Amino acid sequence: MDQPTRVITTRAAGVRVKVRFGGETIADSRRALELSEETHAPVLYLPKDDVRMDLLVESDRMTHCPFKGDARYWSIRAGGREAKDAVWAYETPLASVAQIAGCVAFYPERVDGIEVG
Repeated sequence: MDQPTRVITTRAAGVRVKVRFGGETIADSRRALELSEETHAPVLYLPKDDVRMDLLVESDRMTHCPFKGDARYWSIRAGGREAKDAVWAYETPLASVAQIAGCVAFYPERVDGIEVG
């Protein structure tokens, strides 16, 4: 059986990206990657080294994408608040998107803000 195909491109975003939640800067990166997929809005992936991983709590949630691989999720706890399953990563992504290994992405609607630029 043939593997499904979809055009996915990854490039350096070339801008500073900050993610805020609960009065904290959760992430601050100048090394963000922008992943564009045919049927979805572009997603910014930030290296874990630029993310306050100490404010993230691993979730039981896992999903599978036939184009990127298996994703795991984290909730954010900061400022007395929690954003459930607000962060995800493909820790061992498929070869076609290998660049996003070691990076996480944030659901914009689950954080207080994502500043780009």
